[in-house]
Amino acid sequence: MDRITPGFLRALLITDPLIILTTMLMGTISLIVSLFDKGGEKQMVVARYWSKMLLVIAGIKMQVEGLEKLDVNQSYVFASNHLSLMDTPVVIAHIPVQFRFLAKKGLFQIPFIGTHLKRAGHIPVPREDPRTRVKIMTEAARLIRERKISMLVFPEGGRSLTGLQPFREGAAYIAIKAGVPIVPIALIGTDDILPMGSIHVRPGKVILKIGEPIPTKGLTLHDRQELTSRVRERVVELLS
Repeated sequence: MDRITPGFLRALLITDPLIILTTMLMGTISLIVSLFDKGGEKQMVVARYWSKMLLVIAGIKMQVEGLEKLDVNQSYVFASNHLSLMDTPVVIAHIPVQFRFLAKKGLFQIPFIGTHLKRAGHIPVPREDPRTRVKIMTEAARLIRERKISMLVFPEGGRSLTGLQPFREGAAYIAIKAGVPIVPIALIGTDDILPMGSIHVRPGKVILKIGEPIPTKGLTLHDRQELTSRVRERVVELLS
């Protein structure tokens, strides 16, 4: 399973009703807040509270390393490995900057969650449309420059069952186009908490490691492949 389906939500409601009810509650609050928050900043605050509540409800213990490497007044592109549907809540809860993220289009079709994502300014990415993806990456870079926000990208393109996959060049493209540093992130343990295909969130420990920001000043789009390789190498180091 590589996306949330209505059947998944029904099953989750049976096994983890408090998580679903919390999501519905915070989604409703986010929707109300969005009426007075066109930029999405306050909705991001709601999302951060929602994420922290999910982690507490699920009994997840967090270990965060490298926060001191970030400047809260700086915009970044965060490039993370992707193991679980819990990855995004973990990052939202523990990286204290205003950021939006790129996510598969199907995620935006989920009740409550999808509405929040759209109104908060997160960006849907179609699977099989390269031309549209380039437009979306260009738009993401524009948002970073103009609104002084950051962007979260999962360069593998989806969750992985078999270790770290090759990185796509989207994160590097956005970072170079926006002229901001790209930050490698490693998530460890989220696949044990909510494995792919599972409907039950389990208690456990998650480690979030933040690497040194990689500057993009002076780089052009011709450098995006090399930059992508560097970012992946850093994530591999953080995972080891």
